[in-house]
Amino acid sequence: MAKERDLDVVVFGATGFTGGLVAQYLASQPGPLRWALAGRDANKLSKVRAGLSCAGSPPELVIADTADSQALAQMAARTRVVLTTVGPYVRYGEPLVKACAEAGTHYVDLTGEPPFVARMRERYHATALASGAKILHCCGFDSIPHDLGAYFTVQTLAGRLSESERSTTPIAVEGVVRAGGTFSGGTWHSVLEMMSTLRDTQKPERVGSTGRDTRRARSLPQKIRYDKELGLWLVPMPTVDPLVVLHSARTLPVYGPDFRYGHYLGLKHLTQVVGLTLGVGAVFALAQLPATRALLEKIKQPGEGPDEETRSKGWFRVTFTGRAGSHTARCEVRGGDPGYGDTAKMISESALSLAFDGDRLPSEGGVVTTAAALGNVLIDRLQRVGISFREV
Repeated sequence: MAKERDLDVVVFGATGFTGGLVAQYLASQPGPLRWALAGRDANKLSKVRAGLSCAGSPPELVIADTADSQALAQMAARTRVVLTTVGPYVRYGEPLVKACAEAGTHYVDLTGEPPFVARMRERYHATALASGAKILHCCGFDSIPHDLGAYFTVQTLAGRLSESERSTTPIAVEGVVRAGGTFSGGTWHSVLEMMSTLRDTQKPERVGSTGRDTRRARSLPQKIRYDKELGLWLVPMPTVDPLVVLHSARTLPVYGPDFRYGHYLGLKHLTQVVGLTLGVGAVFALAQLPATRALLEKIKQPGEGPDEETRSKGWFRVTFTGRAGSHTARCEVRGGDPGYGDTAKMISESALSLAFDGDRLPSEGGVVTTAAALGNVLIDRLQRVGISFREV
């Protein structure tokens, strides 16, 4: 970072549902934090700030809009980290990524939109690398439990391999997701946006962030199947998560010379598999047509979200099975409400790590994954706030 900033973290989109939860989480932090709430409506920002119970200093207010490049540049220049919850990112996110990459300001978001992630890496990785910025996408339930969980599993396996095995043995990991919770209007609109552009995600990324070597990272063959050990039906999940895991594998040598990953949703009953397949197929088809997509968008409006009681019942569990030669490891990441409560923790702790843990973080920069940029430092932070990583 080129010079000292007068703010540590700016929360952009603080008047939205998830942005408000992030503001509450940061307000609860006991240590010194110089921070701000940012958005386009001063009155709404003031109401959010008035509703906070701050353990430390109350946040400043910063007026900025995604359509105002000058305001975004000024905001980025003031802070160490910008945390943004303003989506759909493929529609609104690029100007802020550009401002942060050019200013040498670290950036974290909650996108789950593969086209946006790929486009930002192509356009701003070199700029961010030169300025010293770390641009981190997918810092919520998409994709921190999966990216860091796979990383944790690979490290567990690597600890059992000899030095020669580490350089020659292929590693394969399967992640199986189970979760209970609900979603907000903003998430629903982002899902529809992603589905309408899903064809853009079919081109696989072949190059890691450095291009230093010829290590391979690819997807495992996947199909719907029953896993007797887990007692679950496994349904392939074509989300952003496996793309993030594979990018980490292309970046970090610990994943070995040849890494493969499979990503699944775990369901108890075959009827759930059938219902999910039909439901997702119907929404995908309707999202392709402007008229029917407009009807889908009316189901939930941005800013709407589950109440505290509903969020308190949310949970997630991601089980990873890793294999390397004759060695096997099964690891697990567990937490609470995946969409909101723990997502607010994940993105906030990512931002705090970038703001305060710089001397302990890996050196990887530019547009990079959480495993590559934050690694075990972020795992330790998440463990302290109730998101567990363990071998089972």
